[in-house]
Amino acid sequence: MSTSRKLIAAAELAQVRAQRYAARKQLNRIALTLSLLAMAFGVFWLVWILWETLRLGLGGLSVALFTQMTPPPNEAGGIANAIFGSFVMVLLATFVGTPIGIMAGVYLAEYDTRSWLASTTRFVNDILLSAPSIVIGLFVYAVVVARFKSFSAWAGIMALALIVIPVVIRTTENMLALVPASLREAAYALGTPKWKVITMVTLRAARAGVVTGVLLAVARIAGETAPLLFTALNNQFWNGDLSKPMASLPVTIFKFAMSPYENWQQLAWAGVFLITLAVLALNILARVLARQK
Repeated sequence: MSTSRKLIAAAELAQVRAQRYAARKQLNRIALTLSLLAMAFGVFWLVWILWETLRLGLGGLSVALFTQMTPPPNEAGGIANAIFGSFVMVLLATFVGTPIGIMAGVYLAEYDTRSWLASTTRFVNDILLSAPSIVIGLFVYAVVVARFKSFSAWAGIMALALIVIPVVIRTTENMLALVPASLREAAYALGTPKWKVITMVTLRAARAGVVTGVLLAVARIAGETAPLLFTALNNQFWNGDLSKPMASLPVTIFKFAMSPYENWQQLAWAGVFLITLAVLALNILARVLARQK
């Protein structure tokens, strides 16, 4: 009797396990189906946006687009001044924000990981990461533009740099944390000073990840409009003086897309195509670097 009871109990246990396995399998099918539907929903809108950008943006590409200034309504022209302004402000904001972000990330990952200063810095950095860009633009407006009573490219560069810094800090800290501790210990065992271990070992090992973070930060600020509306404003003419208002692609797109003039709308779509192409290229480059790492 004991043997038969054991066999019956084993059979019941096997049946229960089979039922649980079937239930988990059914739940997995439902979750997978919902995930695929969500992915298809997102991809549908992405493809539609890219298609409209290509369809309307390619028609506005011409030599004049890159050689002429923003025109008056119903006249021929281009957006050379806006392209130049965006390039200058994004480039200088990257040069300002990247060293600060990398040094702060190195400090948090290598020198001070658990003190109150490190915790406070991470907390503030998280706030800056999640803060709307228009808040940063309004802050720079109150601190710089309102005080000096003038819009300027320098104010726009400052606003964009404040967006770059938290992205680079987070990426640098995370990438340095992934470097194995054995590399540091081996360098210390050879008598290498700490600053040299950081520059020659850990930063070199995390180079691809840090560069990827910088590229992602550049891709983010390339399309920012709100901070520049409060700081650099706009300029219909070519301007190389950073102390004066300067045109940019996002602000020009915003201005032209809201207008009733057909030539302005065509230039706006051409500008959208250029920004989309630049951001796509930066994201692809970032993925390639991350894959190589």
